[in-house]
Amino acid sequence: MRTLSLRLPNSLHRFIKEVAKEEGVSINQLLTNAAAEKVSVLRTVQYLEKRAGRSAALSSRLPMPHPCPSRPLHAHRHKAGGPFQPSALSIVPPGGGRR
Repeated sequence: MRTLSLRLPNSLHRFIKEVAKEEGVSINQLLTNAAAEKVSVLRTVQYLEKRAGRSAALSSRLPMPHPCPSRPLHAHRHKAGGPFQPSALSIVPPGGGRR
C-alpha cells in the first residue's frame, strides 16, 4: 500500500470530511472508493470505445441490405381512438397510400 499526500482547498476538505462522516467511513476510505470509481469509469469508456471501433470495422466489411424503395417507412400520427397508438410506425405504399 502507498501513501499519497494531497493538497486540497479547505472548502473541499470540509465537504469530504462531512460526506465521510455521513457515510460512516474514514476520509481515506471515501477518497479510495472515489478514486477507484473514477478509474473504473475511465477504463470502461476506453473499453467501450475500443469495442465500438472493432464493431465499426467489422460492420464495414459486411454487406448492407438496401431498403426497398417501393415501400418506405413513415411515421404517421393516427387519430386518437384509432387502431394505432399516436407514435406508431406504418408502412406506406408509393404515393402515400392514396388511391
